[in-house]
Amino acid sequence: MCALLALATACGPSQTNVVEEDFTQNVNPFIGTDFTGNTYPGVQAPFGMVQLSPDNGLGGWDRIAGYFYPDSTIAGFSHTHLSGTGAGDLYDISFLPVTFPVKEGAGTLGVHSKFSHADESASAGYYQVRLTDYDINVELTATPRCGLQRYTFPGGDAAVLLNLSKAMNWDATDDSRIEVVDSVTIQGYRFSEGWARGQKVFFRTRFSAPFAKITLDSTAVTRGGKQIGWGYTARFDYTTQPGQQLTVATALSCTGLEGAARNLEAEVKAVDFDACLTQAKADWNRELGKIRIEGADKDQRTVFYTALYHSMLAPTLFCDVDGRYYGPDKQVHEADGWQNYSTFSLWDTYRAAHPLFTYTQPERVNDMVKSFIAFYEQNGRLPVWNLWGSETDMMIGYHAVPVIVDAYLKGIGDFDAEKALEACVTTANLDGYRGIGQYKQLGYIPYDQKDEYNAENWSLSKTLEYAYDDWCIARMAEKMGKQDIAQTFDQRARNYRNVYNPATSFMQPRDGKGNFQPNFQPEAYTEPICESNGWQYFWSVQHDIDGLIALVGGPERFAEKLDSMFTFHPADDEELPIFSTGMIGQYVHGNEPSHHVAYLYNKVGQPQKTQQYVRQIMDELYTNTPAGLCGNEDCGQTSAWYVLSAMGFYPVNPVGGVYEIGSPLFPKAELRLPNGKTFTVIAHGASKENKYIGSMKLNGQPYTETFLTHEQIMSGATLELEMRP
Repeated sequence: MCALLALATACGPSQTNVVEEDFTQNVNPFIGTDFTGNTYPGVQAPFGMVQLSPDNGLGGWDRIAGYFYPDSTIAGFSHTHLSGTGAGDLYDISFLPVTFPVKEGAGTLGVHSKFSHADESASAGYYQVRLTDYDINVELTATPRCGLQRYTFPGGDAAVLLNLSKAMNWDATDDSRIEVVDSVTIQGYRFSEGWARGQKVFFRTRFSAPFAKITLDSTAVTRGGKQIGWGYTARFDYTTQPGQQLTVATALSCTGLEGAARNLEAEVKAVDFDACLTQAKADWNRELGKIRIEGADKDQRTVFYTALYHSMLAPTLFCDVDGRYYGPDKQVHEADGWQNYSTFSLWDTYRAAHPLFTYTQPERVNDMVKSFIAFYEQNGRLPVWNLWGSETDMMIGYHAVPVIVDAYLKGIGDFDAEKALEACVTTANLDGYRGIGQYKQLGYIPYDQKDEYNAENWSLSKTLEYAYDDWCIARMAEKMGKQDIAQTFDQRARNYRNVYNPATSFMQPRDGKGNFQPNFQPEAYTEPICESNGWQYFWSVQHDIDGLIALVGGPERFAEKLDSMFTFHPADDEELPIFSTGMIGQYVHGNEPSHHVAYLYNKVGQPQKTQQYVRQIMDELYTNTPAGLCGNEDCGQTSAWYVLSAMGFYPVNPVGGVYEIGSPLFPKAELRLPNGKTFTVIAHGASKENKYIGSMKLNGQPYTETFLTHEQIMSGATLELEMRP
C-alpha cells in the first residue's frame, strides 16, 4: 500500500491538479532563516523525507539548519535538514556545481561560492540562487523521497562536486561509498554519527546528461585512533555551452541501495525538473488550500501561509516506496498499508501542531500513531524525539502519549487501540528511565538525585510533564472501559500538586526528603527547570487549570498572577538564555511552555486580556522578514500556534477537545474538514485596532462561551463575531 501511495506522486504532467489559487506564492521560506528561527529556505514535499536546501558551509548555533540569512556563502546543497530545532545534524548527500577555478575556504567551508540575496528566490516547493563566483544558476524542487537540482551553466568547463566526507556542527561522517552504475547514474551511502545516532543514508542519483569524466577521492575516517571508514568525494566533469542545463535527481533511502533505486524509479521516472516542480506545487497547493483566509493584507497572508507551510515540514516520511524502513532496533521492517514517519519533536509539537493535524491531516495522524506503536514494539518504549530511526532522548515527558490519545478520542484512524494503550502504560512505568521510578514513588522527582537518564536534572519540569501525560493515559483508559488503569493514572495526574509551594505560590523543586529548594527565585533559570524559569513553568498544568486556580486561592488571585506574568519584565542588563526570546514580561513566546498561557485569562472571566495578548503576540512576534520568528520554529510548533490563533482558537489542553477563543486575525477564515464540511470563523470589522470581541453567534444563535468544542468544529459550524476596539 505504501508503494501505491508513493507511485501516485511520480513526476509528470498527468499528475497535475488544477487549483483555484496558487497558495505556494504566499509562502516565504526565508521567514525564520535569521535571528533564532533556525529554518531552511530549500525545498521539500509536504512531510517529505528529503529537505534539499543550501548550506553556508559554516558551523555554529545560527547555522543549525545549514543556512543563516546574514551569511554570503554557499558550500553545497544537501538533502536532509531539521526545521527550526536546536540540534545541528543531518546535511547528508551534498552537491555543488562549479566552474574553474574553484573558490576554497578553510575548515568546514571548503569549496564554496559567494551569493547575493538579490539573486535568490523561494516559494513552497521551489528554490533558486545564482552562485556568483561561478555564474551558475541553481534551482531546486523535490518529491517526497527525491531532490532535484537544475544547474544553468555559463559555458566552458564545469563540474558537479559530491562531498560525503563533510562534517558540520554535531554531524560527522563515519563511512561512505560512491559507485558508478552507468554514464548517468551513481549510487552510494553516507553513514554518520551525530544527534541521530548511527544514521544510515543510502542514495541513487541520475544525471540528465552523461558526465564526461568522474574522479573519486577518499580519506580515512578515524575515531579513537582507529580507522572506522572512508570519506568519499567525487567530481563529475562536463563541457558546457552558454545556457546549457543539467538536472541532477537524487533519491534517498533508509534501508539500502536497492531502496534508493526503487524510490528514484517510482518518483522520478524521467529526470524532468519542470514536471516535478509542477507536481510539488500541486501537492503544496492541495495542503495549503485546506485553510482559506479573506481580508488579510499581503504581509499577513504571507505570514499565515508560511506558518501553515512550516507546520508541514515535520514529522517526515521515513519509509521507501515499498513500505520498508529502518527501525530503532537497527533492523529493516515493512509498513503494511501505512507509511512510517520520523522526526518527532514531541515536547514541542504535542501542544498545537498535532492537534492541527487532526483537522488537516487525519490520514497522516493515523500513520504517525502506527509509527509510534511500531517504534514501541522495536525499542521497548514510545519515542521521545526520534530521528532517522534513532532515539535522541532530547527533551522530556512521554509526549507521544497525548498525540495517541487525542487521535483515539477524536475517532481518527484504524490503529490498534489496545496496543497503543499498552505502549503508553509501559512507557509511563519505566522506573529506571529519567526519574519515572522516583516520580511514582514520591509523587515528584527530587532535584538532588540523578540516575543514568536523569543527568540533565530538569526534575520540576519532568514532574509536571509526566503528570499531564498521565492524565491523557487516564482518559484513553476510561473511554476503553479500563477503570483500574484510569484510576491509577488519574491519581498520578495530580502529582503536580506535590511541587506547589503555598509559601511562594510557585511550582518549586523538592529534594528527596520533601524539602522545597531553598532561596528559590522564580525568575531565575536553574537546573531543575527545563529551558525555562519558575514563572514560565508554573502554568504547565494544562489538564487541570481549575485545580491550579484553586491552589493559588481562586480566580482573582490567579488573574493577578497572570497579570504579573505579562508585566514583570527582566532587567535591561539581565543576561537571558538563548531560548528566552519573544518576551512579554516573563512570558516567552520563543519557547513552548508559555504557548498556552495567554489563553488562561478566559478561565477567570477576563477574555479581553486573552484577546489583547494573543493579538500582541501575532502582530509583534510574527513578521514577513527573515527574522520573522521570535524563537526556534521547533518542527512546526511555533507556526502551528500562529495558524490556530490567527483563525481564532487554541487548545490549552491539547487532548481536552476544547479550544479557547482568542482574537481572530482575519475577517474570514475557512477550515475545510476531512468530512467534507467547512468550519468558518467570520470576524466582522477585524483589524489591528478591532481586536476585541463585542458579541458572538454560533450558527446564527447568540453564543457566550469562551471556548469551542471539537464536535462544534467538526459539525461545520459558523462562528460569527462582532469585533470592536
